This record gives sequence, C-alpha cells and structure tokens, in this order.
Amino acid sequence: MTAALPVTFDDIRAAAARLAGIAHRTPVLTSRTLNARVGAEVFIKCENFQRVGAFKIRGAYNAAAQLPAEQLAKGIAAYSSGNHAQATALAARELGTNAVILMPEDAPQSKREATAGYGAEVVTYDRYTQDRAALAEALAAERGLTLIPPYDHPHVIAGQGTAALELLEETGELDTLMAPVGGGGLIAGSAIAAKTLHPGMNIVGVEPADGDDTKRSLEAGERVTIPVPRTIADGQAISTPGDITFAINRRLVDGVVLVDDDEIRDAMRYAFERLKIVLEPSGATALAALLAGRLDDRPRRIGIIASGGNINTRRFADIING
Repeated sequence: MTAALPVTFDDIRAAAARLAGIAHRTPVLTSRTLNARVGAEVFIKCENFQRVGAFKIRGAYNAAAQLPAEQLAKGIAAYSSGNHAQATALAARELGTNAVILMPEDAPQSKREATAGYGAEVVTYDRYTQDRAALAEALAAERGLTLIPPYDHPHVIAGQGTAALELLEETGELDTLMAPVGGGGLIAGSAIAAKTLHPGMNIVGVEPADGDDTKRSLEAGERVTIPVPRTIADGQAISTPGDITFAINRRLVDGVVLVDDDEIRDAMRYAFERLKIVLEPSGATALAALLAGRLDDRPRRIGIIASGGNINTRRFADIING
C-alpha cells in the first residue's frame, strides 16, 4: 500500500533503529477518568516527555544523521517557530556540528532561549511579512549549510513516524489515531506506520480553526494557501501544507477536524488538572478534539499523540486563563 509513497514503512523502521539511544521511547498514558468522559479506551503518546519537549527530535536527527560526513561538518540550518528549531540544534550538538536557526520574532521566548541553549545561532524574521522558507534557503546557501526543513522531507517524515510506531507496538490495533497537523510531517509518518500495521485504522488530523490549510487542501484535492494563522497553537501556524506531506496525507489521512483556541485551552487545563501533564497548545489539539466530541464514528480504542509540552509557566498560566 505504501510502496509508491515517498516514505515507506521500512524507512520508519530504519529511523527507529537510528534513533535508538537518541530519542526517548516516551510513555503511553491512560486515564479511567478520561475514558469515562469520552466513552472509549484512550491511549496518549506523551511526546511532551521527549527530548527538547516535543516529537521533533525524531525527524531532525534522522535527517541530519544521514548527511555525508563532509556535508554534515559544514553545518545545518532550519526554520521553525520553536520545536523543530530546538530539535535541529540538539541534533547538531549530538552529531558534533553547528546549526543556524531562523525563528519568527514572535516565537515564544522560552523556545528561542532553549534553541540558543543547545548551541545554535538564532536569526529572527517577521512571520507575517517574510517568506521563511526563502529566507532559510538563502541563508543556508550563503553559509554553505544543509537545510533541514521542519516537515517536508522524507527523512524528517520517517523520523516522525516512529512516534506512532512505538505507540502501536505498545497498544496493538486501535480504531482511530489522532494527531495534530501543522505542516503535516507527524501525521504523514504516523499514517504510514498505522496503515501498514493495521490497514483499517482511521487516521484523523487536528488543526486549529484559524489554521485549516490541510483540511481545505484535502477537500480541494490540491494544496491551498491561507493567510498566516493567528492562533495560540504557534506550532501549527502554517499557511500551506508541505508538498511531500500532502501527497502522503491525501492518500492515507481519513479526515481533519478543527478546534478553536478556547477548546485548546480547555484541553491544556484538563491535561494539567486531571492527567497531571503539561501540554503546549499545539501538543493539546488532538486531546481538544476528542474532548470537544469531534469524532463521529464513536471508536472504542483511540490513540492520541500529544506532540509537545514546550511552554513556560507564565505563558501557560496566561493561556489557560484566557
């Protein structure tokens, strides 16, 4: 089924081996309280406990580790609002090279500081008036660096797919797998892993209501561009899906549902108060969709990828208090 796709299940298996000892095998959380509320058995893959606080180290390291030694020695570059930035910076440190990261000026300060803390040089830009991909490509070319994009790269997608692979190795077959959608790398890799192991599984993506580029694109049958979203889910503030990720997701993703900022706040609050975990807004969108009743088919066993928990105490308090 996945043989003709730009990323295969074998690529994900190889990425898992490459990431052994680098990425954490994060825990899968269950809660009787949550199960009773939604009327299903729910398994939460807690990537908020991953290195750098999010799943992104999986893809960034998998891509960087496959560069030829001479190319790697020159350094790597990335563009990101925060989690891929930190992941690329950490990957560079693990592999003994340098990283230059392009980040939006309004990226959370904690994420900018963490990226610099891993040893990367941070260069900022205005996400609402400047093209981050074009800026990053020019910067990489000027300095002789290899650009590792946040989602639209086969090795990045394969790395992200290891999160779903681990989840399914622990839970067995699920009726539905839910994951947040930004550029589409996480759900693309997850869908390949899930549909290969269990072809009948339902794959549902979740986007912020003001950042529904993937939902619109799937409905249109082609990539759609929207204005840069203004949402608390900064990791999902994407204006158009990736080329490679969309090619995968239009074949394997069964649907995309939307949540608004208030529903994301409610999910962050629920995770903190009832599940005892801290999620950043983007990391909470799949849980938000479940709590808000966005699933129509009433599945019995549901997997959720809680993609990250990179948020400082002040911003967390500000967000959950509205």
